[in-house]
Amino acid sequence: MTLTTSRTHPTIERFRVADGSLHIGASPVGLLAARVGDTPFFAYERAAINRRVEELRRALPSGIHLSYAVKANPMPAVVQHLSGQVDGFDVASAGEMAVALDTPVPVEWVSFAGPGKTPAELTRAVAAGVTISIESETEVVRVTNAGNQLGVRPRVAIRVNPDFQVKGSGMRLGGGPQQFGVDVERVPVLLRRLSAMELDVLGFHVFAGSQNLHADILAETQRKTAELVVRLASAAPQPVRYVNVGGGFGIPYFERDRALDLAAIGNSLAAVLSGQLRPALPEARVVVELGRYLVGEAGVYVTRIIDRKQSRGRTFLIVDGGLHHQLAASGNFGQVIRKNYPIVIANRMETPPTEIVSVVGRLCTPLDLLAHEVPLPRAEIGDLVAIFQAGAYGMTASPTAFLGHPAPPEVLV
Repeated sequence: MTLTTSRTHPTIERFRVADGSLHIGASPVGLLAARVGDTPFFAYERAAINRRVEELRRALPSGIHLSYAVKANPMPAVVQHLSGQVDGFDVASAGEMAVALDTPVPVEWVSFAGPGKTPAELTRAVAAGVTISIESETEVVRVTNAGNQLGVRPRVAIRVNPDFQVKGSGMRLGGGPQQFGVDVERVPVLLRRLSAMELDVLGFHVFAGSQNLHADILAETQRKTAELVVRLASAAPQPVRYVNVGGGFGIPYFERDRALDLAAIGNSLAAVLSGQLRPALPEARVVVELGRYLVGEAGVYVTRIIDRKQSRGRTFLIVDGGLHHQLAASGNFGQVIRKNYPIVIANRMETPPTEIVSVVGRLCTPLDLLAHEVPLPRAEIGDLVAIFQAGAYGMTASPTAFLGHPAPPEVLV
């Protein structure tokens, strides 16, 4: 029987293999497991993050500022590492804001977005001096009250729910009815209201979709976003000094996915910057907000085989991890049709695949399926399984309290 394997996935090829073992950072995976102390765990590779930032800097025009969406991976060590490489942070909770404020990134380049911000969270944000993305009329009142109580003039931007949708995105965050942002048709009236308030209105935030692998669609979205912002700027009470055009850059999770054409995105942004935003809004700091694209491919989830069993002609490898740590790999985090993430037997990297197996966790639910009928080398109890594309929306997007198993360690190597 001749089997092919997903070992040729481009993300796997970014990691070093030596003496049959996957290396993460400078360490073979078995040695790293010993250093961590146990499995399962998440490991994030500094070098992979650095390479991605370097690729972006080469491709994007010099007038674009790069912001990291902390929700993708809020591990403090990851955020600290990125603080020396990006221009700002976007946070979505007071907890993420606290992590961002512990870094050297200037507070004015930290932005706070997301619906349902509480008065307490907004008071903390106003006191800190971060830029608050206003998502509703209620938030205007709360931010203004916080500013009056503290004697501080809050820094705000309007998050706009655009009148267009982005096709090909894993999640749509704009167009149609949304909990995100202020509907674009309501923005001019809101801006007139803001002009009478003690608020420093910096500009606009538009994020229409995420996880998109189509450069042409992203380019069209950038053009439409620029048109929308320029149109709204005429109603702004002050010159526009901040424009967050969102991001949405996707990474290839599955076998048929193709990596995003970053050069095409860079060319599109250069045209948008020079042809639309700079002439109309010369004072604006133009920001691209990326999370998954910066860290997603730098992460690996490592789990150990604790049982091997046969059931009516099928082979199951049972591991000590599961969906309570890596919900996305189980297919239960937004997949309509379940597909396998890239997966390998990490200590048998130079052994060809010889069998079809399913990799399952130890939770008492049939949903705990990490890989369904994948070709892998024969693996035994004690071998290590590595699941890639685990650097974003891994542990923090998973039900870690389910069934009472401990949360996995995270390491930056």
